[in-house]
Amino acid sequence: MKKLNMNKQILKIVTCPVALILLGIASCEEGYRYEVNYDDTRAPGRPTIIKPYLPLYGGARFYFDIPEDRDLLSINAEYTTEKGKTYTFSASYFSDSLDVMGWGDTKEHEVILYALDRAGNRSDTLLRKVIPLEPVTSRVASTLEVIPAFSSFFVNWENELKQNVNVFVEFYDGTKDNLLIYTSNDSLATQQILNQDPAKPVQVQVHVEDEYGNISRTVEFGDIELLQDEEIPKTSWVVPKYGFEKGNVLQVYGDGVEGRLEYVIDGIIDLNNNVNFMNTYNKGATGLEKDGNIPWNLIIDMGDYYQLSRVNTVQRHDNASATSELSRGMYYTSENVGIYNMYFWDDAWDAWILIGQHKIPIPAGLSETEISLKGQKGDEAVMYPNDPRFTKPTRWFRYEALKGFDGNYSSTVANCLSEITLYGKKATQ
Repeated sequence: MKKLNMNKQILKIVTCPVALILLGIASCEEGYRYEVNYDDTRAPGRPTIIKPYLPLYGGARFYFDIPEDRDLLSINAEYTTEKGKTYTFSASYFSDSLDVMGWGDTKEHEVILYALDRAGNRSDTLLRKVIPLEPVTSRVASTLEVIPAFSSFFVNWENELKQNVNVFVEFYDGTKDNLLIYTSNDSLATQQILNQDPAKPVQVQVHVEDEYGNISRTVEFGDIELLQDEEIPKTSWVVPKYGFEKGNVLQVYGDGVEGRLEYVIDGIIDLNNNVNFMNTYNKGATGLEKDGNIPWNLIIDMGDYYQLSRVNTVQRHDNASATSELSRGMYYTSENVGIYNMYFWDDAWDAWILIGQHKIPIPAGLSETEISLKGQKGDEAVMYPNDPRFTKPTRWFRYEALKGFDGNYSSTVANCLSEITLYGKKATQ
């Protein structure tokens, strides 16, 4: 037994330094890869193409084996357009494929591929000829649609590859020419053009451009007849007090701190320090503080029967963080609602009917003043944006707060609302 233990001890003494030496060698080898000033004048080997390229929309994907080189940085591809502009694409040494994008046609194009190390040495190049699929610009343009709505219209498009595109919407509103440009890489995108005169048809045309300078054909939509509705007067509106219940849904507690429930229908928006909003005071659907902020339901009795078309909501501006009417304050953040559901009460079914869900977009690329002015106008939601129309006749509307803006709309802090306005038409019975 003693001899066996001695052997084990000797083994530990011998093998531990060997392991450390091997680890040191591996660390040194890997260390060269990240050593910025490493003195290397030796170019890496060329990447090896292992199978035919895969055509993509406006591009191509190359598959390769990386060359052996201890400080290899990336595999690159380049091409030059007819206008003399060169585009370069890179894949790290961990990758086995590389996407090259940006062609605006389905002609044959030449691409060179090469390896690059951390010292800036380039390998010999490989020349490959490719024929891409339909360009992204025409692909997106083929999905464009214009949908008339109430005093507005929607422009919708699909972008399955989620590439950055600019959508140019040109329209004549009966008075002047207008141009709006929307940038997006969403797979599905919708833009609503608001505040149009429904009595005048709108002439619309749209084209698409990508970040490589490619331009689609212009899609002509001709004259678009807009839908008409009107603001529903609030003179007969009532917001039942907390404790009221309809269809097993409890009216929200909105009188927390300085907030008052009736402020949401008084026609006055919260602005700077006038203090005009409701506040749930952290009470959720059942009105118990332990339930947290959301969900909560605001129930409105319109006093008569109407068919609803759209809703406009105005957020709390805040008397503390807003130093003036032109400061952002709480708009699109903090205690305001970012996602909500809309319902109407159906007498025939004796139940709440879900109209839809709306997510208020957070403005991007605007100044603090522009955000404030946008917040003061409120956020509009069409009841049925995919097929704008009126609801069935109803006397009751329900607003269900689901999420706040913070944390990419994951926040459960959404306890304030300043004003709610409904549009539609008087029901004929």
